[in-house]
Amino acid sequence: MPSASSMVDWDLAARTARRLSGSGPSTTREDAAAVVRELHEAAATAVAHVEGLTGLSPVPGGPVPEVAVVDRPGWVDANTRGMAALLDPLVDALAEQQDSRPGPLATAIGSRATGVQAGGVLAYLSSRVLGQYEVFGTGGRLLLVAPNIVATEEKLGVDPSDFRLWVCLHEVTHQLQFTAVPWLKPHLEAQIAEFVEASDLSTDVLRERLQDVLRSIGGALRGDDDGDAEGLMALIRDPRQRAVLDRVTAVMSLVEGHAEFVMDGVGPDVVPSVRTLRKRFAQRRKGRGPLDRVLRRLLGLEQKMKQYADGRVFVGGVVDLVGMEGFNQVWARPENLPLIDELTAPERWVERVLGRPAIGA
Repeated sequence: MPSASSMVDWDLAARTARRLSGSGPSTTREDAAAVVRELHEAAATAVAHVEGLTGLSPVPGGPVPEVAVVDRPGWVDANTRGMAALLDPLVDALAEQQDSRPGPLATAIGSRATGVQAGGVLAYLSSRVLGQYEVFGTGGRLLLVAPNIVATEEKLGVDPSDFRLWVCLHEVTHQLQFTAVPWLKPHLEAQIAEFVEASDLSTDVLRERLQDVLRSIGGALRGDDDGDAEGLMALIRDPRQRAVLDRVTAVMSLVEGHAEFVMDGVGPDVVPSVRTLRKRFAQRRKGRGPLDRVLRRLLGLEQKMKQYADGRVFVGGVVDLVGMEGFNQVWARPENLPLIDELTAPERWVERVLGRPAIGA
């Protein structure tokens, strides 16, 4: 059996992504150093604001998260390692379940082809991601992608200091979620493992479903606007996998919506231009050219935008109904996480988890 590492050429993926990602806006060494310094300061400042607003705090004695300000190649390297650490064991598990496996030549060709494809995806994302908290792989690091933050603030025409703190509020919220709720990461890993165990795709079925995705991409080229297109997620049709995917989607919607709630909830006393930032950033998410439409369709990023919106509705709705202390029961145990149909009906979550009618719903 070929090893998992031979199924995706991660080194080639990283090289491809670094070659395609570009460097971002040009700047002097002094200006770049000033951006790095201010982002570190903004991340440190954000911690107290996020903890104060959410009422959460890291578990005592837990690891102290590292803040890393990186360029696009640095983000690519970190995410290549993270993807390999997450996906390689899952690919091994999938291979164990298959009755037949490709030969060495087919595996070698396939791993390189997949590596190039993965590199293209990473390159695209590396030019757009502003920051992230590393959950998988080495984990525990908060990444801030300096050239993308600078490029975005310039394009939006917003106050740089306000925007950098605003971005850090979002990412520090993710950091706090995983440091204050130690069961959250293993819960996600268990869900992903269950997803793999439910897989029974053959090569022929996978090829057929991939063709469906490619036809959808052709529609994007023609300008069809299908906001519900799932991209590569359309390959997943097994009911058991769909059930797991619904649970994972609900969790990710929660953590994204929670971060959106926090970055807007701090108010103008912390980020003076917060309302302008939200308005212009929302417009940025809507702007799409032909290539952007294709890649969003392929990656299912329209679903990502819906995820932000549904999660924000859920968090804001629950806080309105039962306050932040009541909302924080969502972090008490896995059973308290929202179901996917509760994201747009927060009163259902209040009734199920807190066991009382949602007054005012």
